[in-house]
Amino acid sequence: MRQVFAHDAVLGMAPGADERAPGAAVTVALCGHWEHEPPCPLAPHHVRADRRGDELHVRVLFAAEPGAEREVRHRIDRALSERWQVRASRASDVSPAEAGHAERLVRG
Repeated sequence: MRQVFAHDAVLGMAPGADERAPGAAVTVALCGHWEHEPPCPLAPHHVRADRRGDELHVRVLFAAEPGAEREVRHRIDRALSERWQVRASRASDVSPAEAGHAERLVRG
């Protein structure tokens, strides 16, 4: 049964750079293309990015079978590190405020 996981990354990103690009890169890594019909084949996910100066804080919520968690995190890290300087990357807890969104991801 799918569970929801969270992953946080901090990227070095020049001012004016497209803040949506990391989300697209993660979607390509997990789904093969940023535009696809649902459901996501490996892990339904949502990417949020918040700029703070020359850093972009990226948060990925994803639903996956527990045995696929490591592969999903690996794909996220690889997608981000291929195009940006990754200053930090780690597993994170799903916050109580994200519970509703997490439930929607589990349902696919």
